[in-house]
Amino acid sequence: MIPRVHARGTRTIGLLHYLYGPGTHEEHIDPHLVAAWDGLAPDPGRNPDATYGDLQRLLDQPVTALPESRRPAEHVWHLSVRAAPEDPILSDEQWGEIARRMVAATGIAPDGDDAACRWAAVRHADDHIHIIATIVREDGRQSRLRQDGKRSQAEARKIEIGYGLRRVHSGDGTAAQQPTSAERHKAQREGRERTAREELRETVRRAVAGAPSTDEFFDRLAAAGLLIRKRIAPSGDLFGYKVALPDDRNKGGEPVFYSGSKLAPDLSLPRIRERWTRPADAASADDGSGPEQPALPDVTGPAFARRRATIATWQALLIIDHGNDGTAAAQIAAAGEVLDALAKTSAAHTRAELREAAFAFERTSRSHVRAARGHDRALRQAARDLVHSGPALGRGEDGATTAMLIDMAFFLATAAANWHAKKHHSQQAAAARQAAEHLRAAYQAAAGEPMATLGQRGRCLAPRLRQRQADLVRQVLPELAERIRAEDSWPALAATLDDARKAGPDPAALLADSARRRELDTATSISDVLVWRLRRSAHLPALPESFHEAPARGSRRQGPSVPQTPLTQGAVDHSSRRR
Repeated sequence: MIPRVHARGTRTIGLLHYLYGPGTHEEHIDPHLVAAWDGLAPDPGRNPDATYGDLQRLLDQPVTALPESRRPAEHVWHLSVRAAPEDPILSDEQWGEIARRMVAATGIAPDGDDAACRWAAVRHADDHIHIIATIVREDGRQSRLRQDGKRSQAEARKIEIGYGLRRVHSGDGTAAQQPTSAERHKAQREGRERTAREELRETVRRAVAGAPSTDEFFDRLAAAGLLIRKRIAPSGDLFGYKVALPDDRNKGGEPVFYSGSKLAPDLSLPRIRERWTRPADAASADDGSGPEQPALPDVTGPAFARRRATIATWQALLIIDHGNDGTAAAQIAAAGEVLDALAKTSAAHTRAELREAAFAFERTSRSHVRAARGHDRALRQAARDLVHSGPALGRGEDGATTAMLIDMAFFLATAAANWHAKKHHSQQAAAARQAAEHLRAAYQAAAGEPMATLGQRGRCLAPRLRQRQADLVRQVLPELAERIRAEDSWPALAATLDDARKAGPDPAALLADSARRRELDTATSISDVLVWRLRRSAHLPALPESFHEAPARGSRRQGPSVPQTPLTQGAVDHSSRRR
């Protein structure tokens, strides 16, 4: 249940006309009272003899009784209370009781207060009500409404329990503005999957993912087909922007523009520019006063970009676990850019789930913990690499490295959920868990082909080699060995261990290290987890070259090159993370 305290108004009659009227898009059905300060209050919706003016004059009576000099300028209080889509349809009696609890909790009409404010609750849809009140009490005093928004939220949590409704997590004021009822109805009428506000938010987030400058950010917005209005100060400086969908028009046929801050708090131009902040150590390296940072090799294609993004994501996991709050918050925020870039560039069979994962993770990226921007350069560079490397194929090394990155992103989302839960950020933690579920589904779609190919290779190993890998697993992971060997992905793990042996590193040491990085008991498939950890740690191609599908004529061949240069985000003890 979601209550919302709206901005106060000056005209009681104006709000009544809206509540009892047809709505902006004819969405209001059977408007009528479900509760009021007085059981005999006129209801213009059900009583043909009652008028809007009758109800307005009674509501305003305590206000008009005051001398004009003492009347508050904005005396109309407005609260909407909406049920979740999956909640059952409540009766008028139930909504009336909810309205009485809300006006009591917010201070409009406390229980037992005979001189409280006048109010009325109007229902014009199955899933919500509106409460209108005037803030002058019967005794002529102005009601002192302190933290009425927080109080309505607290009461909503109690109502959810009492009525068995969906439990909504309390917010902290950092969430993006939700679409209005009018925006939702407009999207439904036009057959849009999402509202214009949500489509623009997603497009702007994708445009900013890894963008290093204002110019590139606006170039990406233009390339995405958005209409752009830049806000220029008299000095000539750029200080803001607005965007619109070309086909989203108002009644006058004009495009409906949204400023970045109206899409999300971190999409205003000043907040976007913060992402380009460089840490002090990097700035000192540029002016020659600090150690020079090694240059990263150029990205050669989608597979290389995904491989390097996997490394950056792993380092971010360590920082979330062991870094301070500011740097952890920065890693979580930058992880959202990686997910946006990954969803934009991945093959069709994973794109829908990745898009939903990025959409959910958006809420995870903001909290009251200030992100220490500049320390997230590796993840932001990874997002940029993903965008500039272009769309990935759904097979071969592209497909395998996509599965590898999604596997790592799943654990980062889980780490973000745990971090937010420890901070009691309930909305952000829930969003991260939701994103992790979408990532799990995306992984299943992405990993099918590469795991089948690796499994085929494992089944083709000579019996003595298969036995050697089985003995190795029993030696290193005696408590999990039987479970691993019973999994469908065991042949793929056997093939990976054999590849590691041929590449030179000690397979036993690699396996032990991969198992130490995270407990494995709760993994859906231990073999899957170990395959990608081993192939990353041993710098193996995600899929052996000999098993790549032959490219179609005219298409590019994606080499199995592996980024060897470590990404620098500060020294971190890798052995301390159990993954």
